[in-house]
Formats: sequence, C-alpha cells, structure tokens
Amino acid sequence: MLKIALPIVLSNATVPLLGAVDTGVVGQLGQAAPIAAVGMGAVILASFYWIFGFLRMGTSGLAAQARGAGDHAEAGAILIRGLMIAFAAGFAFILLQWLLFSAALSIAPATEEVESLARSYLRIRVWGAPATIGLYAVTGWLIAMERTRGVLVLQVWMNGLNIALDLMFVLKFGWGVQGVAAATLIAEWTGLALGLWLCRSALMPEFLRDRRRIFDRDKLVRMASVNTDIMIRSVILQGAFTSFVFLGAGFGEVTQASNQVLLQFLEITAFALDGFAFAAEALVGQAVGARSLADLRRSAVITSQWGVGGAFVLGLGFWLGGPFLIDVLTTEPSVRAAARGWLFWVALAPIVGIACWMLDGIFIGATRTRDMRNAMIVTLIVYAPTVALLPLVMGNDGLWAALLVLMVIRGITLWRLYPRIERMVAV
Repeated sequence: MLKIALPIVLSNATVPLLGAVDTGVVGQLGQAAPIAAVGMGAVILASFYWIFGFLRMGTSGLAAQARGAGDHAEAGAILIRGLMIAFAAGFAFILLQWLLFSAALSIAPATEEVESLARSYLRIRVWGAPATIGLYAVTGWLIAMERTRGVLVLQVWMNGLNIALDLMFVLKFGWGVQGVAAATLIAEWTGLALGLWLCRSALMPEFLRDRRRIFDRDKLVRMASVNTDIMIRSVILQGAFTSFVFLGAGFGEVTQASNQVLLQFLEITAFALDGFAFAAEALVGQAVGARSLADLRRSAVITSQWGVGGAFVLGLGFWLGGPFLIDVLTTEPSVRAAARGWLFWVALAPIVGIACWMLDGIFIGATRTRDMRNAMIVTLIVYAPTVALLPLVMGNDGLWAALLVLMVIRGITLWRLYPRIERMVAV
C-alpha cells in the first residue's frame, strides 16, 4: 500500500504547492483584486474541467479491474478510449469558451476589476484544455497500473516548471495575472507530452491498430455508464465548491481573497489524503477484478487507517502553522487578519472530511459509480438549504460550516452503501 501511496502523496503535495505559489506570487503585488481574480479564474476552470474528472476516476477503476483479472490488453484499450474522449472534450471547450466563461462570470458577484483580470486569466488558460483533460486519463491509468512513481515524476515536472515560470513571468517580467496563466499553459502541454511517454507501453502501434478491441460495444457501454455516473457526481460536487467561492465573493474583496488563501489549505488536505484514496482505488480495483473478498477488506482497512492518521496530522499542522502560512501567501494586512479568523474551519476540515475521501477511493476502485452518484444527490439535498441559510445567520463562518456539513454527509451516505461492494465481490 505504501509503495503505491507514498509517491502519490508526494506528487499530490506539489499540486496545492503550485496553487499556493500562484496565490503567493500575485499576493506580492500588495492588492486583493489579483488574488481574487486568480482564485476565481482557477475555480471556474476547475469547475468545468472536473466535469471530465470521470476520466481519471473511471480509467483508474476500470483499468485496475482489468489488471486484477489479468487482461492487460484491455487495460491499454481503456487508456486509449479515455484519451479519445479527452481530446474531443478539450477542443470543444476551446470552441465554446466565450459562452461558458460569460455564463460563469455572470453568476459570480465579483467587482469589475476582479472580473476583468479573471477574463484575462481565462483567455490564456483555456488553450490548455485538451492537455489538462487528457492528463486525467493518463494519471488514472498510471495509478491503476501501480506506476505511481511515474505520477510523481509527472507532477514534479509540471508543477516545478509552472512555479519557475510563475516567478519569472510575474516577479521578473511583471506580467501579473497573465503571467500566472501563461506559466500554467506551458506546464500543461509539456506535462501531457511527458505523460504519454510514461504510458508508451499502452500506446504501441499494435495496440492503436486493434480497433475491434478499442471500439468493442460492450466495453464502450460499460465505460460510458461508469463515466456518466461519475460525471453527474462530479458536477454536483464541483457545483457545491463553486457555490462556496461565488457566495464568498458576495462578502467583499477582502473576504473573497482570504477564502482563496484558506482554500489552499483545503487543497493541501485533499491532495495529500487522496494519496491513500488513490491507493485504495488501485488495490480495491484489483481485488474486485480477482474476486477476492479478503483482499478487498484488507485494502479498504489499511488504506483508511493511514488516511485517518494523515488527517489528524494535517489538522494539527494547520492549527499550529496556519498563521505563518497565511503570512507567506499574502502581504495584505486585512486579508491576513481575516484569514486568521477563519483558520479554525480549515484545521477541522481534514478530520471531518477523511471518511468521504477514503470512501470515494474505495467506491471508484469497485466502480460502484451509481452508488456514488446517488449518494451525492442525497448530499446535495441536505447541503443546498444548509449553504443557503447558514451564511445568512453566521456570515462567512456559516459558509465554512456548510462546507464541512457537505463533507460529513458525503461520508455518511457512502458508508451506508459500502456493504454492497462486499456482497458484489462475494457473489
């Protein structure tokens, strides 16, 4: 488990580091608007991109099961199908950019300055859509094959290059928000090139020519079913996080900027703990493919134990080291003070959210995607009135409280459905 998880933990740690550097670099400009603009632009893109996050999760679960069943040719075909979907979606996103971004920005209650800067950011970043979505399929396949060192190499390259270009474009050349966007665009395309090289064993000419396997009707239907369920679940989940950012914008630039700073803590949590969840995907998927109930239980228990331990370590680290990290991320005194006032919520988030993160990994590995979809619908029914009412009573504290309620309900609904996975394997 650690052989799979540790490279993922290390590689995922570089992702929020990149977000923190993005925030920290524009934070050195000494203004709240650029921080808020980068945060809003990144969230808008993440909201649209993560609709296609099913490619990462669906590819991982299906490929792990194929590997567990000893069907390596099918595991390669799954990657090829995923890449075909990714490129089609990415280029469609470029063509529809004006409509999508106008709709998103019309919903966000941002100031004119923040919206203008966010549009500049989005116009550059959108050209990386095919690469970003394609990397979902590449990453999922590498995880399923237990090639997590490859994921580490890929993330270190992308995020290291992005950070270096951030510092050069923004601090040296003075390109501001546009410099952050350009740095990410270059990193995305070079990262895809490296990722395809890491997956070259599945992209050999003999596999690419095997059209009968790639376009097998039953396999395509199965993949479509899994991906559709995950897409619905992801749209709902991303919508919930997007509503957090948009509602926070209604409290003013300082609150919006401080929430953006604190969201970097939440990203650190998600990406660090996802290392153990990704290990659960690979190990549970292989156990399901091999029809081994004992391996399923062992995989679920061991990965979850490590996840819980990591959650408490992160929570304590945020509580003790949070003020220092806030000061690193922004030089604006009002943003620093506001972020400190809401630090309690992000320190509590890892402990509250660990159940939903680990169960996500278990259900993805088992490809029980319909259960994930249904659990998310129930979660939305509870979350929607919570996020609508608590901010009215508690202000921004209510917004953070509603986000933690979302995590709790996700964990409870999935936990109640877990016995179905064991029954499926035992049959």
